Amino acid sequence: MASLGAYSKKHKVTVVGSGNWGSAIAKIVAENTKEHPDVFEEEVQMWVYEEDTTVPKTSKHYDAGSKFSTEPHKLTKLINHFHENVKYLPGIPLPPNLIANPSLQESVHDSTILVFNLPHQFIDGLCDQMKGHILPYARGVSCIKGVSVDSEDVRLFSESIGDKLGIYCGALSGANIANEVAQEKFSETTVAYDPPPMDSRNPTPKATTPQGPTPASSQLDLTAINEHKDSRGKTSKVKLIVPPSDLPPIDHNTLKTLFHRPYFHVQVVSDVAGVSLGGALKNIVAIATGFVAGLGWGDNAKAAVMRVGLLEMVKFGKMFFSNNVQTKTFTEESAGVADLITSCSGGRNYRCAKMSVERKVSIGEVEKEELNGQMLQGTSTAKEVYGFLKARGKESEFPLLVGTYRILQGEVRVEDLPDLMEGKKK
Repeated sequence: MASLGAYSKKHKVTVVGSGNWGSAIAKIVAENTKEHPDVFEEEVQMWVYEEDTTVPKTSKHYDAGSKFSTEPHKLTKLINHFHENVKYLPGIPLPPNLIANPSLQESVHDSTILVFNLPHQFIDGLCDQMKGHILPYARGVSCIKGVSVDSEDVRLFSESIGDKLGIYCGALSGANIANEVAQEKFSETTVAYDPPPMDSRNPTPKATTPQGPTPASSQLDLTAINEHKDSRGKTSKVKLIVPPSDLPPIDHNTLKTLFHRPYFHVQVVSDVAGVSLGGALKNIVAIATGFVAGLGWGDNAKAAVMRVGLLEMVKFGKMFFSNNVQTKTFTEESAGVADLITSCSGGRNYRCAKMSVERKVSIGEVEKEELNGQMLQGTSTAKEVYGFLKARGKESEFPLLVGTYRILQGEVRVEDLPDLMEGKKK
């Protein structure tokens, strides 16, 4: 684990977002900043979208004689008073060093590590509000699952954040059902972070001789470099600012210290693209798995769909992010195969697809009945990925991903899925 050692300053951490998953991650972060005061400032700010609410009658904090229960109060006031997010993560105690803040600009002020955990559609607007209010050398970690896809490109949410704010941002994803994590039931996650070269504190020799490295005077000072590579191996348009040398480096060790708990095990890798793609493509596979489950075809059929789905996830990553994506991210990490298994076992994409077949209605009708206005990520991702593949003439390379979209569109039947997976035309 990281240690302050010779560093005179500590990292200040802010969590941007306070929903179900945002509050669960904020709990973990605040527990770890308190346990590692040599690396982090103890207090963690959590930005909260302010709204009026009351303590629900089902809460242990409910008191019919208290104004907190009978009159609306600001959510931040309730969180800071009860040390619990009574609306979005009820029943889970939050550390007292976690401070809810309704001001986005105040909450990110002077923070060196920003953890983003909010619906992806709010990224652009919130980043615009944060501009000019964050440290220019801050670094980020996005807990927002998935990617942004259109016919032109596939964009990682972490890179969208980094480009908007002029910082480097990694990603966190895995088989992580928020309530289970918050209840401290054992789980794993993957943090993907590829430290920019200027963040290194160890100079790299410019060249070597038969006798070994060149003298120290000819070593390359990585902190003088402000360029870094994006997820496709190209030079990023963002010119990064080097963090001060009196701060501990934000590297794999520091991030494991920030997120790892006895109940929440963390593996840190450098494959940001692979981790992000896993969080998106698995939702399409989960829909396909739900379809065959709805037909009552059993566990063998579900396993077959997951196997083919995993292969297509790897193929997609290697084809379109060939410079960075690692096969083992999908086959060995929580963000890959473990998240796929969880999503194909009981996730809402799986459940809604299963119900649509059982009820003989469209998945859109199930969404309206079951999700209280929310939309499935798998349906939108399937459409976006299909458009991206079609624009490149690559539909035949991904028969399961494309076949799932065609079923959603009503072009083919669910019963055709085995043939579609083999690439047979329907």
